[in-house]
Amino acid sequence: MFSQRVCIAVLVMTTIGAVSAVAQEEKNEVGGSLGRIFISDRGIQDAVYPGHSIHYGKGLTFDVSYARRFLVTPVWAVAGEVIFAFNPDADVNAGSYGFSVVPSGIRQVFVTPGARVNFFPTTGVSPWVSFGVGFAHYSQSSQLLYGGTNPGNSTTSAAVQAGIGLDVKVTSRISMRGGVRDFWAGQADFPLAPTGKTRQHNYFVFGGAFWRF
Repeated sequence: MFSQRVCIAVLVMTTIGAVSAVAQEEKNEVGGSLGRIFISDRGIQDAVYPGHSIHYGKGLTFDVSYARRFLVTPVWAVAGEVIFAFNPDADVNAGSYGFSVVPSGIRQVFVTPGARVNFFPTTGVSPWVSFGVGFAHYSQSSQLLYGGTNPGNSTTSAAVQAGIGLDVKVTSRISMRGGVRDFWAGQADFPLAPTGKTRQHNYFVFGGAFWRF
C-alpha cells in the first residue's frame, strides 16, 4: 500500500513538473515559408471558342505568420495566429488569339487571423490543424492575355483558411514547419470569362521555419 502511494505521489509530481515546464516555454513565435498555390481549372460559360477553360499557373508564394500560445499541456496546445500569404504572380490562361478573355496574370494576398491546435507540443514532432477567417485581395494585369485592355477590376472578399501540417523541432527555439492551407475565397473578376461560380479553393503547399521567443 505504501509503495502504491509513493508511485502515485511520484506520478502526480512528475505531471505537475511537466505542466509547469511547458507553461514556462516561450509563448510567441514568428515564422515564414515558401510554397506554391494550386487553383483548379474553371470552365467558361457559353464559350464557343478554343480555350474554354481558365487555367492557373502554380504561383510561387510566401507567407509570414505570428502566433501566441494561450494554453499549453503535454498533449495539446492552442495558439492564436495571423497568416499573411502573398502570391505575386499567378499566370492565367484561357481563350485564344482573336478571343482575349482573361488577363495574363493575377496577384493574390490572403490575411487570415485564426487559431491553431498543436498535438504533443513538447515533443520533437508535433502535428497541427488550424482555422481562420479573414480576407483575400486580388489584383490583375491591365492587359488581356491575347491583347486588349482588361475590363476586370481588383477585388476583395472574405476568406476562410483551413490548414494541416507538421512541426519538427530543430533547436529549443527553432522548428521546421510544413503543411497545406486552403484559402477558400472569392474568384478574380473576369467579366469576359464568366464561370458561374463565386468562390474558389486556393491550396497552398508550403515548407518553412519559425522561431519561438
